[in-house]
Amino acid sequence: MQVAIVDAMVGTGQLLTVLVMAVALGMDAFSLGVGIGLKGIRKLDILKLSFIIALFHILMPLMGMYTGQYMSILLGDVAVKAGGALLVLLGGHMVYSSLRGEAVQSLNHRTVWGVLLFALSVSIDSFSVGVSLGMFATDILFTVLTFGFFGGLMSILGLLLGRRVGQSLGEYGEACGGVILFAFGVLFLI
Repeated sequence: MQVAIVDAMVGTGQLLTVLVMAVALGMDAFSLGVGIGLKGIRKLDILKLSFIIALFHILMPLMGMYTGQYMSILLGDVAVKAGGALLVLLGGHMVYSSLRGEAVQSLNHRTVWGVLLFALSVSIDSFSVGVSLGMFATDILFTVLTFGFFGGLMSILGLLLGRRVGQSLGEYGEACGGVILFAFGVLFLI
C-alpha cells in the first residue's frame, strides 16, 4: 500500500514537472508569436505555423532524449548533474536574452523557409531540454506529445494575442520560461 502511494506521488511529481517544462518551452513560441502576430497574420497562417511549431516541439526533444539516454548510459550519475547544468545554462540564456532585448529577425511567415526557420528557432531549446530529460527516467511518448501540444497551443495564443496587443508582453513571456527552466536545472543539481 505504501509503495503504491509513493509511486503515485513520484508519478504526479513527474507529470507536474513535464507540464511545467512544456509550458516553459512553449513560452518561447508564445513570445515570438506575439512579435510575428503584431505584423499582422491571417488565421490560416496561424494554424499552419502553429502546427509546424508543434511538430518541431515533438521532434526536437525526441532527438534530444535519445541523445541524453545514450549519454546517461555512458556517464551514469554525472549525466544527471550535466543535465541540470544544461537546464541552468539554457534558462539563464533565455532570461539574459529577454532582458537584453534581443529581437528575432523579421521572418516572412508565408514562405516554407520562413515557417521552418521560425519553428526551428522556437524549438531548438526543446532539443537541449530533451537531452536533459533523456538522462532521467521519463515517459518519452507522453513528454514529447505534451511538449508538442503546449508548443502549438502557446504559439496560437501568442500569434492571436500579437494581433491585438503591444510587444512588451513577449519579452516577459520568454523571461518567465527561462526562470522556470533555470529553477528545474537547480533542482536537478541539488
